[in-house]
Amino acid sequence: MTLNLRLSAALCVALSLCALLAVPGNFPALGADARLTLAVFALATCAWIATPVDDTYIALGAGLALTVTGVISSDTLFGTLGDSTVWLLICAFVLAAAVTRTGLAGRAAAFLVGGARTVRQLVHLTTAALVVTAFAVPATSGRAALALPVFLALAKVLADRRRLVVMLALLFPTVILLSAVATLIGAGAHLITVSVLWQATGDRIGFTEWLLLGLPLAVASSHLAAEAVLLTTTRRADREGAVHITPEQIQEHSDDPVIGPWSQAEKRCALLLGTVVVLWCSEPLHRVPPAVVALIGAVVAASPALGTVHLKDALKTVPWSLLLFMAATMAMGVALADSGAAKWLVDGLPGGVSPLVFLIVVIAVSTAAHLVLQSRSARSSVLVPLVVAAAVGAGVNPVAAALASTAAAGFCHTLPASAKPVTLFSDLPGTPTYAPRDLLRLSAVLAPLTAGLVLLFAVAVWPVLGVPVTR
Repeated sequence: MTLNLRLSAALCVALSLCALLAVPGNFPALGADARLTLAVFALATCAWIATPVDDTYIALGAGLALTVTGVISSDTLFGTLGDSTVWLLICAFVLAAAVTRTGLAGRAAAFLVGGARTVRQLVHLTTAALVVTAFAVPATSGRAALALPVFLALAKVLADRRRLVVMLALLFPTVILLSAVATLIGAGAHLITVSVLWQATGDRIGFTEWLLLGLPLAVASSHLAAEAVLLTTTRRADREGAVHITPEQIQEHSDDPVIGPWSQAEKRCALLLGTVVVLWCSEPLHRVPPAVVALIGAVVAASPALGTVHLKDALKTVPWSLLLFMAATMAMGVALADSGAAKWLVDGLPGGVSPLVFLIVVIAVSTAAHLVLQSRSARSSVLVPLVVAAAVGAGVNPVAAALASTAAAGFCHTLPASAKPVTLFSDLPGTPTYAPRDLLRLSAVLAPLTAGLVLLFAVAVWPVLGVPVTR
């Protein structure tokens, strides 16, 4: 479908919905604020799907429309920027800038990959290294940019084995996307999910709780995906050949040092990052909020005496557009809940659906949503408020439903434009990489596997960890 056709179809749908909502006789149970909220929500969703307009611009326009019409107050709109999750992400990016400046990631990757002796070992050691980066760098696009030099170095070392290079090019973005669920700061969508849950139900998921629930899923899905990439991209002869990559070989093609003694800056940065992660994970013991821990770490990372990066340089790496998008969509979530629009939508759903069927539908829709909404944060902004409200009506634990939706939405591998990491690794001049058919072949296998794994965790693993399917 061309852009003009998509735009026309979306415009027709949005205007039709707005026309129906504008007639007072339609939907008598809907109040004026709920009608306005649904109209704005429908227009924003259609604009996200069908127009080339920046997602953040659309979200800000929707938040402004809801404020001007009186559905939400200006304090609600602007107050979302002061949410602790926004500050957590800002400080996490400052810490990530310090890590990137020292080159610690390349040194760690060279250490892990240097232990591989077979292709399968190389794949799973690379996967393990990429999973670990979820603790150091927030957002999948940042992790992809950090991992790209490591991949390029590996590609040059393996230049005579083209099929393995293509396999690694596909492995990197695949694992980066699926392992993001390991931590709260892994994607902006996670922070939107936490905010929606807090506003709608009063349930707060902290860094430690998310880590407990998300890390096992991230490890399982990443290594499962690694096997899928290996089997769909290479032949048996490719997998049987021995592999021996030394740190010295990687150093030949890397600008940052990956061998030799650690510098003082690297030691300080590693100690700081380790301390911050330990404090995040031990939040139940010391009760210091993750955002405060991140702020302390950011101040130390940018300090003149102990830091490794200047604050103004670190702040340039913060995705301010994403933060504004998050704030605006949080405001939209408040409007959906407070106006009664979400409750009205839920009341219109058919009753009598079992919790298992409900979760299957949520996971299936969330898995496929990347085909129409390319932004991961936009997908959560649209789906999670509706899923949370519907879960309450269906007797399902809204925390389990929201987590399942967010985790399933992490699958976005079907097209090169489906996610920024996939786009980044699909076009590398002078380096063999994957074609769209490779993505389609992988997606045909990986989509049902990851959806089934999320469902398994939702019904069998998370209940053991304190998140039951029903309340």
